[in-house]
Amino acid sequence: MTATTTEFTDAHGIAIVYDVHEAAGTPRGVVQLLHGVGEHAGRYAALVEALTAAGFHVYADDHRGHGRTGIRQHGGPAKLGRLGPGGLRAAVAACAQLTGIIRAEHPDLPLVLIGHSWGSFLAQKLLNGDPKAYDAVVLSGSAHLTPADLNAAPLNARWKGPDADGLEWLSRDQAVWQAFHDDPLTTETPLLKLFGPVEAARLYGRPRRDLESDVPLLLIVGRDDPVGGPRSVHKLADAYRRRSGLTDVTTLVYPDARHELFNEINQAEVRADVLAWLDKHMPART
Repeated sequence: MTATTTEFTDAHGIAIVYDVHEAAGTPRGVVQLLHGVGEHAGRYAALVEALTAAGFHVYADDHRGHGRTGIRQHGGPAKLGRLGPGGLRAAVAACAQLTGIIRAEHPDLPLVLIGHSWGSFLAQKLLNGDPKAYDAVVLSGSAHLTPADLNAAPLNARWKGPDADGLEWLSRDQAVWQAFHDDPLTTETPLLKLFGPVEAARLYGRPRRDLESDVPLLLIVGRDDPVGGPRSVHKLADAYRRRSGLTDVTTLVYPDARHELFNEINQAEVRADVLAWLDKHMPART
């Protein structure tokens, strides 16, 4: 797996760091990968490896305030996760800017948008803003972005106890909790505190009515995901069908799985399901 790290400058002068992972063999598409809040693109190595092996170039940035971008933006780790000037709208715009870079570099390849958690919320906004830019969308650990359907309570509440680690909500794999604790590019500060109430409220918004493009959509969620969970994701799928007019919407719910499906104990199954869905929509080229 060959990767190149580079950057672009957003409208506010922030350098956005991103990696380009080259596809093995004849490329059949490009994936733009959007990570969640408090983390960074480097936590998706296994998924990236599977995608490149299957013939996809992968572009993965560290979003505004996050990971390597955040370290440079804030001059150190103390403010990791804070978005900075322009807030959420600037974070969305930077992701759209990367979409433009990808399209310019690979005009003849289909583009798949894969977003996890906050990255899936960003993906929803990107799809609303420019639906024709993407040929397929995968949303992991997502939610129907209304106050009733996006959990604002402490995400580890159901695992609360004297011996709780605090990150049980992420995965059933305890090694994932420890790796997150130990990672110098992550922060465990909750989203509401990182963003503030005004910027956090900008997350809300339903799928746009009558999208200009009938984009295939895959939604994957763990049954025990406290961020939105199956009920919220099913509402999101229904909104894409009824409001947006999408005709190819698939929802997969994984029993007992929690929020980070790509870091769950059944992550190989999840990756295989995503690749099978991509195979159906973007067959390998010879």
